[in-house]
Amino acid sequence: MLTNTARQSVPSPEENVLTVQEALEPLFLALEEEAEVRMIAAALKAGWTAEEAVTAIDELRMNELLPNNPSH
Repeated sequence: MLTNTARQSVPSPEENVLTVQEALEPLFLALEEEAEVRMIAAALKAGWTAEEAVTAIDELRMNELLPNNPSH
């Protein structure tokens, strides 16, 4: 299911955008924010605290950025 955020248009090269990264950045940030809100809401619904949810999300991001993290 596509959300309104996922339907956001991406500017074309003709719209004074320098790179595709620059064009995609607003959509990327909006989707990232929406995903975080949904994950926190799901955690709260399941009985976890918002602080626990945010900590878990931060740890997931760290693991994604550092897949060979020796702490695992």
